[in-house]
Amino acid sequence: MRRPAESTKSSKPGRKPQRVGAPSSLTVGFVLVPDFPLMSYTAAVEPLRAANTLSGCPLYRWWHAAPGGGTVQASNGVTILTDVEIGALELDADRVFVCAGGNPATFDDPAVSAWLRNLARKGVTVGGISGGPYLLARAGLLTGRRCTLHWEHVPAFEERYPDLEVVRSLFEMQGNRITCSGGIAALDLMLNLIEQDHGPGLAAGVSDWFLHNQIREGLSPQKMDLRLRFGIRDPRVLRVLAAMEANLETPLSKEDLAGLARVSVRQLERLFRDLLGVGLHRSYLDLRLDRAHQLRRESSMSAAEIAAATGFANADELSRAERRRRLRASASG
Repeated sequence: MRRPAESTKSSKPGRKPQRVGAPSSLTVGFVLVPDFPLMSYTAAVEPLRAANTLSGCPLYRWWHAAPGGGTVQASNGVTILTDVEIGALELDADRVFVCAGGNPATFDDPAVSAWLRNLARKGVTVGGISGGPYLLARAGLLTGRRCTLHWEHVPAFEERYPDLEVVRSLFEMQGNRITCSGGIAALDLMLNLIEQDHGPGLAAGVSDWFLHNQIREGLSPQKMDLRLRFGIRDPRVLRVLAAMEANLETPLSKEDLAGLARVSVRQLERLFRDLLGVGLHRSYLDLRLDRAHQLRRESSMSAAEIAAATGFANADELSRAERRRRLRASASG
């Protein structure tokens, strides 16, 4: 096992001593899966560094591990040098976070799963960031616990693990399991943990350090409000869009959607064309095709399974719909 980097050193024999009276350090491990999202990792590790700097004490230490050891590359090509080997038994760890991106559904390393289970048995808090909860679920570490992960991974995750309770929150802390949706939500997670460890004053100081003027709670939503995403304010159309997004596998009829908006089908069609530039059917179809594209990218589901999950009769019908959309895009371009 490589010797941890300077940032991970503690007051153990042969290492640089802590200042007298300083709080004991907490050790945080990061298991980085190839193509991990650098934003999520940075948002998780930098608050720890800032907490050390602002407090003047080594409150946190951290180490890195990756399948295969050596260096591990983020999705943007940046590489991180690991300093702990997967499977190491004698190591400091209070919390260990798995950070994964890309298509975590295809990552299957029994050694990683066994190591995570062993760490959990030893009482280590085990967490997943962005696509990291996929690895926790594969290792059987999320059974009976509420969890979250990046919204892009949720549809495939729910298809793969239908018995797990998935919520679309920023992060979830369930005892000694922590899951986080990734991105900037990792910063909010770490700020909440710093507050839990060392009080609200330090957490607020770290938040200010990063020009983050509001520490969000875990249950805050991941995605932007529909009004902002679509640039519309009409409550009737917003109700219909929300219902469409919630019913992609079994699409609602035009009559049902019009009933939600409390208008006639003709009025609803006119509202969609006026506010979104496309009709009701096209809007719904585009949402379903977007989900199909997402499942194809983020899961190992078959074409038939993806078609069923997005409201198409079979894979051929889905393929024809995708082909027609490509043709429309080419014609308009």
